Amino acid sequence: MKALKFYFENAKGTGVLATADSDGKVDAAIYSRPHFLEEDKLAFIMRDRLTHHNLTSNPHASFLFIENGPGYKGKRLFLKKVREEENPELVGKIKRRRYTDENLEPKFLVYFTLEKELPLIGDSTK
Repeated sequence: MKALKFYFENAKGTGVLATADSDGKVDAAIYSRPHFLEEDKLAFIMRDRLTHHNLTSNPHASFLFIENGPGYKGKRLFLKKVREEENPELVGKIKRRRYTDENLEPKFLVYFTLEKELPLIGDSTK
């Protein structure tokens, strides 16, 4: 997990978090790089929208990260939600983007365990 933390601290690119509800209806949304706050877990900051709603009935998610630059480099992470918390102080401390029109909508810190990691292209972890 330390190598993955280092990767995401240094890589720039675009992330997509995919979830599905209990009926299998799929959603995909643009998300920032994950935060590594605990030894064996990673977390995303979420507003109470469709992705967050899906995770209340189906804890599985997939995060696809495409690095900036030529070619197809990046990661695919297969995740399982383990818990969440509403902690405005911690969210404010760790969020990477600052907006002047920050709305007061609740934000959740959603923690996941990593079930599998694959490169962006291919099915091996070379």
